[in-house]
Amino acid sequence: MTRVYWLGATLIASGAALAGPPYISDDPEPTDFRHYEIYLFTEGISTADGSGGSSGIDFNYGATADLQLTAVLPIAYEPGATGLGNAELAAKYRFLHQSQDGWDIAVFPRLFLPSGSTQVGERHASLLIPMWLERDWERWATFGGGGCAIDHGAESQDYCIAGWALARQVSSALQIGAELVYQTSPVRGERAATGIGGGLQYDLSKVYHALAYFGPGLQNRDATDRYSWYASLLLTF
Repeated sequence: MTRVYWLGATLIASGAALAGPPYISDDPEPTDFRHYEIYLFTEGISTADGSGGSSGIDFNYGATADLQLTAVLPIAYEPGATGLGNAELAAKYRFLHQSQDGWDIAVFPRLFLPSGSTQVGERHASLLIPMWLERDWERWATFGGGGCAIDHGAESQDYCIAGWALARQVSSALQIGAELVYQTSPVRGERAATGIGGGLQYDLSKVYHALAYFGPGLQNRDATDRYSWYASLLLTF
């Protein structure tokens, strides 16, 4: 099954923020200093060749006020195969602040390690280097950006991704939003993909939060993305 980036895009955000998961577009806000965010997630994508996805744990720690450290361990599945997917190590560093510069801006390099399975995932490492921006006002937030990946091995090739989202806090517990995402093909000879999606976060308590996302593909749908989805339980402490 053709690998599409957002199968692995468990994107990180502050539990109180309007950005990041469940959206594909990320935000520049790191996890709060000396705090943790843990996502127990499942996600998937449907194409003409079948469905695939992953489930796992996404661990984040606020190492400093502007630095977040991330580790992701997924179990991936494709038609007829299940195994350890491409584990991920990442670090988000915010270098501009909205209070001083008008926008929060951060870089978030993500290293994808070779898969531990011979049946699912990629058997080589790749590196994604994106930049993310965000601006908030009243109950609204707009965020997005993108970057490109160094991805060599087998049929893979370098690719780029870009996305932008708009989200709103509609009540003290509920956040909703929508986004538009574009990605060039990560596989030689395949086509680019464009998709839209809507997401929500519902705060069950100060510690537990439910997140969900669903979106159809718009461009080259049969070959890339008929629809994708994401759901997780977020723990913040």
